[in-house]
Amino acid sequence: MTDWPIGYGRRVLAEVDSTLDEAARIAPDLTGPEWILALRQTKGRGRRGRAWTDPSGNFAGTLVYRPGGSPDQVALRSFVAALALYEAVEAVTGRVTGLALKWPNDVLLNGGKLAGILLESAGTKGGVSYLSIGIGVNLVEAPMKEWLEPGAVWPVSLQSETGVKVDPETFLTALALAFARLEDQFTTYGFEPIRTLWLSRAARLGEVITARTTREEISGTFETIDGAGNLVLSTAKGAVTIPAADIFF
Repeated sequence: MTDWPIGYGRRVLAEVDSTLDEAARIAPDLTGPEWILALRQTKGRGRRGRAWTDPSGNFAGTLVYRPGGSPDQVALRSFVAALALYEAVEAVTGRVTGLALKWPNDVLLNGGKLAGILLESAGTKGGVSYLSIGIGVNLVEAPMKEWLEPGAVWPVSLQSETGVKVDPETFLTALALAFARLEDQFTTYGFEPIRTLWLSRAARLGEVITARTTREEISGTFETIDGAGNLVLSTAKGAVTIPAADIFF
């Protein structure tokens, strides 16, 4: 794949502490969106400060840019990124069998966790100065399962599940192309087309799942996500809207 989206920068680093940290360092001087790929991370991280391990050959990247709009609109880019990951995997493997999107920000392959997304931003209460979308993909190796919290989805790798070996730079190109197209769609038509497409690829839609927040655990039927990206569960007490949680099947 030799193409690259117009207007997007690209930098590949042999080693860095974290692509998210690098994004924060370069953000003040950015003139346009920039993809950062690390061939090795020494301090990768996931949601809620959890460590994210990066065995050699896996993908560790961040897109940093100034998307504009309210903080709520900016946060919806997690769905854009998830769809871009889905399409990138399809592009490099030629298959979608077994792929699914897990709310709020994971990509599953054959029921296991293939990729994760972490959004970080900076700005004032009324706006966002820049957004960093950190992405980790198990291209060749899944992290050790003993590092998982109880009940979490087990990690899998693209190579082990499909037999396809893809290097990080090739995957970056596929991901950047997919993201640019979906970002254009988002900025032109808003969230609704993205929401509809995401739901068509959602894991466990219409099934009973459990959402674990910082305060409680709620089980119910996964009905939809609303226009703000919130999870909507149907429970014995009625519909429950959940803005943030860890999901367990």
